[in-house]
Amino acid sequence: MTVAAATQPAARTVHIMPAAHTRQLTPVAPLKTSCSSCHLRDLCLPCGMNTPDVERLDSLMFGRRRVLAGQTLYREGDKFQFIYAVRAGTLKSSLMLADGREQVSGFHIAGELVGLDGAAQGHHASATMALEDTEICAIPYSHLTDLAANASGGMQHIITRLMSREIMREHSLMMLLGSMNAEERLAAFLVNLSQRYAARGYSEREFHLRMSRAEIGSYLGMKLETVSRTFSAFQAQRFLDVDKRHVRIIDMDGLKRRIEVQVH
Repeated sequence: MTVAAATQPAARTVHIMPAAHTRQLTPVAPLKTSCSSCHLRDLCLPCGMNTPDVERLDSLMFGRRRVLAGQTLYREGDKFQFIYAVRAGTLKSSLMLADGREQVSGFHIAGELVGLDGAAQGHHASATMALEDTEICAIPYSHLTDLAANASGGMQHIITRLMSREIMREHSLMMLLGSMNAEERLAAFLVNLSQRYAARGYSEREFHLRMSRAEIGSYLGMKLETVSRTFSAFQAQRFLDVDKRHVRIIDMDGLKRRIEVQVH
């Protein structure tokens, strides 16, 4: 993302209040970049917008914040105010089950949006924290909907598409949990992550997992021991070369053959 022209009016700071029991988060800074010039625009919020609507989007007051590894962006039950666009880094969304266990519901990388789970009820249904130092753009949802109401039908379509993307993400998770065995689940997870990295210009065959084996297991509905055993099995079958969290996919076609359901 490049620096916006100096002639543009400075955006006012957007304040996001952290929960009282969390560490003080890095303050929100005025946005000095624009969606129209961001290298992630084809993956993030402007994706599919026409030029006039992207220009309207640039007029919104976004805030930008750095969330350090282990810090919480928002907690389950927090008031819904913002949609967050990931500029760099990795986030994890999860919710707390009745028995106190954490259920991971998603991992989010650069160019993806989080926070839409709060749009329906006005408060977040899950918590989201950083798995590594992460930079996000905070997009006030009320400003976005006001803009959509006064913009073309294309802008309203984009917001509907964002909601649909969240539904599809949850649907894909249900397919993983309901129709695949352990090897298929892990293969689908790795292939999906590979495709997402490739869409961002990174290697599709070699990457570092920012999430732990336990977090992968929670997301895929697998025990920690099963996740570790399946990684070892894939390595023995020469699908992967694994060194702790570093993964190199040796046989992509073989890994894909493990998947019975196409994952998007």
